[in-house]
Amino acid sequence: MHPCVHQNIGNVAPATEAGLLRMVTTALNRALAAASPAEIIDAAAHAVPRGKLAVVSSFGTESAVLLKHVADVDRSLPVLFLDTGWLFPETLAYRDTLVEQLRLADVRTIRPDTPTVTRRDPDADLWSRDPDACCNLRKVAPLATALSAFDGWINGRKRFHGGERSALSVVEVEGSRLKFNPLAQASPAELADLFDDAGLPRHPLERHGFTSAGCMPCTSAGAPGEAPRAGRWRGRGKTECGIHSGALPAAERM
Repeated sequence: MHPCVHQNIGNVAPATEAGLLRMVTTALNRALAAASPAEIIDAAAHAVPRGKLAVVSSFGTESAVLLKHVADVDRSLPVLFLDTGWLFPETLAYRDTLVEQLRLADVRTIRPDTPTVTRRDPDADLWSRDPDACCNLRKVAPLATALSAFDGWINGRKRFHGGERSALSVVEVEGSRLKFNPLAQASPAELADLFDDAGLPRHPLERHGFTSAGCMPCTSAGAPGEAPRAGRWRGRGKTECGIHSGALPAAERM
């Protein structure tokens, strides 16, 4: 437990696990209100038992920033990467570039269960018929399975993305886990500065107008002045894949 949390909850009466997680989250959010991304990652590494904290990264257009902070704190932290089977080849190449440049020591590629995909999406058209079901099949359920071994996870969401993310907390409770958002308070200018200062490579799709890069069938390039995630599920009234929309389902629901 991080010292700033321990002094706040160390003498409280026994509570339910959910109640204790809420108290830990409240204490962490108070202590980390003005913290840097690296300080938030360091606090996460102290608040969650060793070996029980993971980083989840899409290796998308902004991912290098979070991963640079992770590498500066502890490059041995497990990084979970969801390969849905629909990713751009440029994203897979970008993953390899960042892993090498940042010397990330434990990147684990998570894939959906092949027999389940064959059964539920035999014609590979689920993305067009039911994008929510496709996201659940290829992202939500596989991540739920992968995260079942962890007590906390770190991701790269930011408030400036808008929508459901505009009121993002630095630390959240998600089911029985702590969820850390080290870049919640970051601005686009701060991200750009770190790319320049640290010499981080840009995602290859950025030169083609992509400000966010998800799965190929459901991602399009953005227009000048559009929100960063405007090209995701364009025209479908959908803004999230589901991995950030409440507690992840139990692994057996895959």
